Amino acid sequence: MNNIERIIGEIEEYVESCKTSALNRSTILVQKEELTAMLLDLRMAVPDEIRQCQKIISNQNAILTDAKARADSMVQEARRMTEQMLDEHEIMQQAYATANQYTEDAKAQAQEIVDKATDEANAIRLGAVQYTDGMLQTMQTILNHAMDGAQKNYDALQAELKSNLEIVTSNRSALAQGVSESEG
Repeated sequence: MNNIERIIGEIEEYVESCKTSALNRSTILVQKEELTAMLLDLRMAVPDEIRQCQKIISNQNAILTDAKARADSMVQEARRMTEQMLDEHEIMQQAYATANQYTEDAKAQAQEIVDKATDEANAIRLGAVQYTDGMLQTMQTILNHAMDGAQKNYDALQAELKSNLEIVTSNRSALAQGVSESEG
């Protein structure tokens, strides 16, 4: 409760406590000094209260203007932060997209290198197999010739040995006949 209301309450209590006139019940008897002191207190309190209200009213426009300026500043700051966050989000999205592209490019290059290395390895393996097959074919040809030559030499040797065996057998038969005739 402010001063004015308190003082008015005191005056009302004082009026209620005053004695009524014997001739007229709506008339009261008051002590002038006491009522004058209360009214003086009321006069003193009113200017203070009025001045405070006038200050508040006169400052109302300044307070509202300041509040509006602060609100506008907060809105602008929020917009700036939102735009900054959107920019940062866009930058992050671009960074992710770039990183994903680099990753895809690196994977493609790695796969290309692996494919090329596999092709080269297969070509080297095929070349090695062909070279080895060629060497084995040459060895086979040499061995076939050697076997054919050896077979011919063996056949010739065997024929020579048969011929020699026949001669030896014939000589022994002739020798054995010559000995049987001389004994007899």
